[in-house]
Amino acid sequence: MNVVVVESPAKAKTINKYLGPGYKVLASFGHVRDLPAKDGSVLPDQDFEMLWEVDGASQKRMKDIADAVKSSDSLFLATDPDREGEAISWHVLDLLNKKRVLNGKPVKRVVFNAITKKAVLDAMADPRDIDVPLVDAYLARRALDYLVGFNLSPVLWRKLPGARSAGRVQSVALRLVCDRESEIERFISEEYWNLSAILKTPRGDEFEARLVSADGKRLPPRAVSNGEDAGRLKALLEGASYLVDTVEAKPVKRNPSPPFTTSTLQQAASSKLGFSASRTMQVAQKLYEGVDIGGETVGLITYMRTDGVQMAPEAIDASRRAIANQFGDRYLPEKPRFYSTKAKNAQEAHEAIRPTDFDRVPDRIRKFLDDDQLRLYDLIWKRGIASQMASAEIERTTVEILADNGGKMAGLRAVGSVIRFDGFIAAYTDQKEDGEQSDDSEEGGRLPEINARENLAKQKINSTQHFTEPPPRYSEASLIKKMEELGIGRPSTYAATLATLRDRDYVTIDKRKLLPQAKGRLVTAFLESFFTKYVEYDFTADLEEKLDRISAGELNWKDVLRDFWSDFFAQIEDTKELRVTNVLDALNEALAPLVFPKREDGSDPRICQVCGTGNLSLKLGKYGAFVGCSNYPECNYTRQLSSEGGAEAESSGLNEPKALGADPVTGEELTLRSGRFGPYIQRGDGKEAKRASLPKGWKPEEIDYEKAMALISLPRDIGKHPESGKMISSGIGRYGPFLLHDGSYANLESVEDVFTVGLNRAVTVLAEKQNKAGGRARGGTPTALKDLGEHPDGGGLITVRDGKYGPYVNWGKVNATLPKGTDPQAITVEEALALIVAKAGKSGGTTKKAPAKAKAAAAGAKATKTTAKPKAAAKKPAAKTAAKKKSAE
Repeated sequence: MNVVVVESPAKAKTINKYLGPGYKVLASFGHVRDLPAKDGSVLPDQDFEMLWEVDGASQKRMKDIADAVKSSDSLFLATDPDREGEAISWHVLDLLNKKRVLNGKPVKRVVFNAITKKAVLDAMADPRDIDVPLVDAYLARRALDYLVGFNLSPVLWRKLPGARSAGRVQSVALRLVCDRESEIERFISEEYWNLSAILKTPRGDEFEARLVSADGKRLPPRAVSNGEDAGRLKALLEGASYLVDTVEAKPVKRNPSPPFTTSTLQQAASSKLGFSASRTMQVAQKLYEGVDIGGETVGLITYMRTDGVQMAPEAIDASRRAIANQFGDRYLPEKPRFYSTKAKNAQEAHEAIRPTDFDRVPDRIRKFLDDDQLRLYDLIWKRGIASQMASAEIERTTVEILADNGGKMAGLRAVGSVIRFDGFIAAYTDQKEDGEQSDDSEEGGRLPEINARENLAKQKINSTQHFTEPPPRYSEASLIKKMEELGIGRPSTYAATLATLRDRDYVTIDKRKLLPQAKGRLVTAFLESFFTKYVEYDFTADLEEKLDRISAGELNWKDVLRDFWSDFFAQIEDTKELRVTNVLDALNEALAPLVFPKREDGSDPRICQVCGTGNLSLKLGKYGAFVGCSNYPECNYTRQLSSEGGAEAESSGLNEPKALGADPVTGEELTLRSGRFGPYIQRGDGKEAKRASLPKGWKPEEIDYEKAMALISLPRDIGKHPESGKMISSGIGRYGPFLLHDGSYANLESVEDVFTVGLNRAVTVLAEKQNKAGGRARGGTPTALKDLGEHPDGGGLITVRDGKYGPYVNWGKVNATLPKGTDPQAITVEEALALIVAKAGKSGGTTKKAPAKAKAAAAGAKATKTTAKPKAAAKKPAAKTAAKKKSAE
């Protein structure tokens, strides 16, 4: 019997079927050990020795693997085909060696890029040894990330209260977002005018031509910069006669794009499907690991963490056969297409992302996939097959026109394109039957018949005013594209990096755009001021290149760590003498547009408008930064530092309380004020005064007496429940607008609903929460949001439920809360199992199934020193508080 170790239980089941009874396939559930989240896990003074920790859940998994290996003939390590997968295999092997269960048995590493029977059997027939340079690169990366996170983050906590963490890649990605915001703030809009003419041919057809030259000079884009010039040129065109100078029809070929890489898939899924990077990877993981297609679990796509753009030769051959069968021979180029990436530091060690079988047309397997899986698979299939199809043939016609107004000349141009042969574009439209070719179609507008040297009739002259716009904020997709261009991060880290920025509240997503929050901008400004080198794009990219050279066997990984640590440690030591006043002075200058926004009256934005003499400056409090007056405590003016730039609070008349009227019951004055955490309503004075923050979307300038009374009077009694006879009320809490009845809460859709919802609607919302969303009745059990099937170890169903504190995974008596931001409907069996194992390990096990094993899991984490290779741990300058926090890369 041979033991095969893979990463996930879903893969284990599928691969076991492929290999047959002579093999036992076990899952490691990802990494089996990691660096403890505390100071001292990487020891630079001991040649970067790394101390690893095996948690309770992983101990159980490793025991199962070790027990199986004892009675086996050989061991195959079949984890994912990338740096992380190689590292997991190395960790498993190192632990088995420590347990002394191998006893000379052969150990081989196998990799397959797709989970299909052929791919798995081919890999098993061609094993290799563990790739030591690839493991070295993993160790170097892990050590670097740890050393940065667990040494730089404590500096932030000491010098910049409210900051959460810093990371080697995370901080550079955040800088990109913040730098773009600074560009937008500095941007000065410029006026420009576009002029065009609607002209008619002698045959009565109309078309539009734009002005491109005047007075013998070419007019580049935005050359007409004011209304006076635009008016003069419009007058010239109004009185001109028009003659066609030249007509040029030029054939143009458009070539297809290469198959997807990780980053291009995330970009396409974002723009076409609206998926976040993490959602894209979740769905792709499922397509890779396998879907039940008519009773057989089959991997539908190749491995989805890659920066390679080339398909394997057999895949190219299969795609060409599919093109000939599904589209016709004309759509098949004479030779296969070959691609190379332009991304900086791309390794291209793996295939591009493609379908495992091009004959599995999306429509044919629609019934086996959920909506998101189908949409993503459709995207991958079309891109993959289009990459090997013939070029599209386009005829682009350019018409040059002369305008003559009494000797004053101007030039206009009209451009139109027609697709003469759609080529690869056919893959993105309706598929052809029996090789049917497509008709001509338009691309960018078809021009009517226009002949050289013929006169045209003027119909209308258009003159439109425009203003230049600032560069757009990054979306997740465009940020990933930029990181890839700069060589920052790797395919496996993009989604995790973006998730970390959101989780740390450094950025928020508004209409799919990344908006840096004040906290994120403060961290970036601090790092740019005092750790400039370590957030430079080139420095980070050069470090990534060194990691790639380590994986290629060209550099020694510890030499790279030594070079990095000597300078980094010195920089950390220098900050010990850094005073908070130095930090605030630097931040005041770096973030001047955010901290001191311009005032409408033109007064100095750095002078306090309340007392008139104090200087405004950033202040650091327990909960983060705010703007305050230097005359404190005589002047207690403060203003929240908001992501909108702070100008809103200052220009809205909130520098001092604004009286709104008196409460008719208490007689106390209602005032609109601005505090450290934003604008709010206050009733009365003193410590006992009641306060209510303005809900999201409520602007201070729109607050009147009625709105203030409604807000300060919350919670609002709606009426008694017809069944329980108990009051239903509405209010606004930490998690937004809600209904409350008999201790049970239900979310409302909007803030306005809090003030308008009636009794009937409230009863309905509460019932829907209880019956459909898994709401808990008194003494009852939440109903399942999603059924994931039987646990592979038995013991009952795994379900996703919604509880008082949010959605969670349930199996028997084990309840594991879903990570923040996880879609309950998107959770997979593998993710649920990992959560259950982690929860059981922390709690010591609560199921009836195996109390002894659970006890072992509860024994906790066991730290072991590496003898073959080290991993990242902290250094002396990291504060002890770092032990309680984990920096995210």
